[in-house]
Amino acid sequence: MVRFFAAITLTMALVPPSFAVATQAGTPPAGGTREQNTNVQPISTISTSGNVSGETAALPPAPAGRKTVIGGAIRDVDPVRDQFTLKVFGGKQQMKILFDERTALYRDGKRVSLRDLQADKHASVETVLDGTNVFARSIHILSHAPEGECQGQVVSYDAGSGELTVNPVLSGEPIKLRVPAGTPIHREGQNGFSSAGSGARDLVNGTLISVKFTSNSNGRGIANQIAVLATPGSEFVFIGDIAFLDLHANRMVVTDPKDGKSYPVVFDPSRFPISEKLHQDAHVKVTTTFDGKNYVANEITVN
Repeated sequence: MVRFFAAITLTMALVPPSFAVATQAGTPPAGGTREQNTNVQPISTISTSGNVSGETAALPPAPAGRKTVIGGAIRDVDPVRDQFTLKVFGGKQQMKILFDERTALYRDGKRVSLRDLQADKHASVETVLDGTNVFARSIHILSHAPEGECQGQVVSYDAGSGELTVNPVLSGEPIKLRVPAGTPIHREGQNGFSSAGSGARDLVNGTLISVKFTSNSNGRGIANQIAVLATPGSEFVFIGDIAFLDLHANRMVVTDPKDGKSYPVVFDPSRFPISEKLHQDAHVKVTTTFDGKNYVANEITVN
C-alpha cells in the first residue's frame, strides 16, 4: 500500500505521495527497514489450526504504524520469499506485499493456516509500511465481494459520471472509483478544518482523502464513504516534537502527541531565523498551509 495521506501513513497522518515521507523520502521508516531473507523459517511453524508455534513467538512484533485496508485479488503467492501480489480493485496496478509467521490469515472470518494462502479473487488485506516495503498484518479471504480502503490524493472527479480518480498513498498508479449519488462525504481532522461544511465540491485535484469502498461483481470499486483530510489552501497547526529534520531538503516531520500521528512539513530555512534552533526532538508549533502537495510552513515556534 508508496511512501508519503501513509505513508509516513501516517499513524502517521495520511499524507500525499509527493511528500516522500514513509510512503512518498524523508521520513523515518515505519517499523524500520525490513531486509528480505530467503532463509526464512518454514511455514510449518504455523499449525494447521492457525495457531502460532513457539518458534514464531520469538519473532519481533509486527511493524507499527497506520494500518490501511486494501481490497483486491491475490496472485502469485511465493512462500519462499514470503510475498504475494495483490491486484488492487479499481485499478490496473499490482502491489507486492510481504508476509511471514506474524501475518494472520482468515477465510470468511475463521483463522486458518498460512499454508492455505493461495491465489483468490476476493481478499481484504490489512497492511502497514515496514521500511519501504508493504507488510500484511492480516489477510481476509472472502467468499463475497470485499470491502477496502483507499488513502491518497484526488486526481480528478467527474460529478456527471460519479467517477473519482485517486492517486493512492501506497501505490504510484491511480485507481478509479464510482461515487454514487448520496455517498457520505465529510471533513475529518482539526476543528478549524472539519467544522466547515463538506461535499462533492471538496473533491478537487490535490485534495487528500480516505475512501471506504466495496467491489462489485466486475471488480470495480464503489465508494460508500469519503473522508476529506485536507483541501488545497486549507490551514493546519501542528504542535509536537520534531521526529525528523533535514535542513538541506527543507523538510521536517512533526509528531503530535494528542493523536500520535506524524505530519510532514516543508519550509524555507532562510525565511525562519529560528531554523538554527531546530533539532530532532525539539517541541515546536508549526502553522502551515496545504498547497495540494505539501504542508508548507508559514510560522515556526520552538517551545
